[in-house]
Amino acid sequence: MGWSRVELPILPTTVIGSYPRPKWLREFIKGYREGKYKEDQLKEAFNDAVIAVVHDQESVGIDIPTDGEQRRDEMVEYFAERIEGFVFYGPVRVWGNNYFRKPAVVTKLRYKGPIVVNEYLFLRRVSKAKVVKVTITGPYTIADWSFNEYYRSKDELASELAKIINIEIKKLEEAGALYVQIDEPALTTHPDEMDWAVDIINEVVKGINIKIGLHVCYSNYRVLKPYFDELKVSQLALEFANRGFRDLKLLKNLNKELGFGVIDVHSRMIEKPNDIIKAINKVLRYIEPECLYINPDCGLKLLPRAIAKKKLEVMVESVKHLRKKLANKGLINIVLRRNTVCP
Repeated sequence: MGWSRVELPILPTTVIGSYPRPKWLREFIKGYREGKYKEDQLKEAFNDAVIAVVHDQESVGIDIPTDGEQRRDEMVEYFAERIEGFVFYGPVRVWGNNYFRKPAVVTKLRYKGPIVVNEYLFLRRVSKAKVVKVTITGPYTIADWSFNEYYRSKDELASELAKIINIEIKKLEEAGALYVQIDEPALTTHPDEMDWAVDIINEVVKGINIKIGLHVCYSNYRVLKPYFDELKVSQLALEFANRGFRDLKLLKNLNKELGFGVIDVHSRMIEKPNDIIKAINKVLRYIEPECLYINPDCGLKLLPRAIAKKKLEVMVESVKHLRKKLANKGLINIVLRRNTVCP
């Protein structure tokens, strides 16, 4: 399927990617690991969970849903399991009592076949939305969060991953996907690596003709700002609620779309509509409304499901209030963009 013109309401609402797994799915996964259920039963459970969380998003009015990453335990592990050349030695403690199955690269990496294409196809079948979003962990973050036991350097490893992820995004494009988000939470953690890290991200999107967003959160945006123009993506999705909407001035002269984080995913407190409205009005001093998307700071998976849904409901309510005012200025719809400059 080729690129098609798709209209969205002004200030489109979306989620970043993950959404809380239903309690019954968590219990089912535990039972599967204990040998109580078969593979086909687990697949059915994942499909049912996707249907449930897509309904959660669409029922509160989210314009661009995801599948909530229901099939993914962890953002790096999921991709490493599906790329030839990785092995897992065991869990690594990251903080407190939280552990991460950190992958190790032991041989040349190879693309084994589609990684998330089937996820997209199922999401597209069950969603009523005009546009759905597919999320992919970026090559820099995978490289940064893995042991490198094969390649001469981290940038060589990341470059190899970029080629593999580029293949996957092209497969998604062939399948009809219109919007892919690359998640790079590690991007600014090593400022001295930014020059080549940005080149790696641009390698990922080479030859891609669909909308590409880049999500970076809990980062030093002063490190990222010098590279705004160099990044060949359509949108930057950035976290702002958790930092109390500081650093907005860094967005001055941003010539891309902004995915504006207005929901603090690390707090169970439900935001107040007036606070979200005020925050969006502040960012509109720097970003044209035609270039602004509204989303939570990051994935919602660590929140209770009812709280996550209520937070999204308040976010949508706030946006609807602003849309009425923008409509008075003749701003009602925007077109889904794939170009790297906005407007």
